[in-house]
Amino acid sequence: MDNANKQKQMESVYKILSEEFKKNRTPIVDLIDVQTGDPFKVLVATILSARTKDETTAAASRRLFERVKCLDDLDKLTEKEVSKLIFPVGFYKVKARHLKQLPSAIREQFGGEIPQDVDELTKLPGVGRKTANLVVAVAFKKPAVCVDVHVHRIMNRLGYIDTKTPLQTEMELRKVLPQKFWTTFNSYFVSFGQHTCSPVRPKCDRCPIRKYCDHGGR
Repeated sequence: MDNANKQKQMESVYKILSEEFKKNRTPIVDLIDVQTGDPFKVLVATILSARTKDETTAAASRRLFERVKCLDDLDKLTEKEVSKLIFPVGFYKVKARHLKQLPSAIREQFGGEIPQDVDELTKLPGVGRKTANLVVAVAFKKPAVCVDVHVHRIMNRLGYIDTKTPLQTEMELRKVLPQKFWTTFNSYFVSFGQHTCSPVRPKCDRCPIRKYCDHGGR
C-alpha cells in the first residue's frame, strides 16, 4: 500500500476508533488526568499501570492518592508503606522503590517540576519510553508517540507498519503517523486492544475496522 492510501486508511481508522473509545471505559491514566489535571498524579499512575490491569491500577492509585497528594507526601511514607498501598500491581515492590526515589530525583534534576520532555522523563526512576510518552501526551497535551503492546500489535495487524518491537514501532510511527493523531491515538488503540483486538482470539467478527486490517481474522 502506498503512503497516500495508508494515510487515508489511518484517517478512517482513527475516526472509527475515536467513536469506539466513547463506548468503552476510559483507561485509568486518562481518567486520572480528567479528574485531577495533575501531572504528578498522571506520572505516578502511569508508573503503576505498567503490566497491570486498569481495575487494579485504579484501586491502587485511589489508595495511594488518599495519602499522597504531592512529592512531599511520598517522602513521608516508607517504602514498605508505599508497597502495601499499591499491592497487587505488577512488580509492586520494584515500583514502590522507584516511587520512593522519585521526589529526590525530580528535585535534584528538574527543580521539583515534572519534566515535559520524553528524554528527560526517562531519566526518572521507573520511567521508560512508553511511560514518558504517555505522560507527555496525557498530562501536558503535547505530541508524543506512546507505544505499548496494544499499539504495536494493532498497527502491525493493520499493515500500517511492519516492525518487530515496540521501540521500532515508536520510531516508525514518528515518521509516518500524522502528528495530529499523536496526543490521543494511544488511548483509542489501547481501549480497542483491551475490548476488541486482543492478543489471542481477537473479536474480528464484530471488529469495526476489519475491512482496513491485513490480519482479517486469521
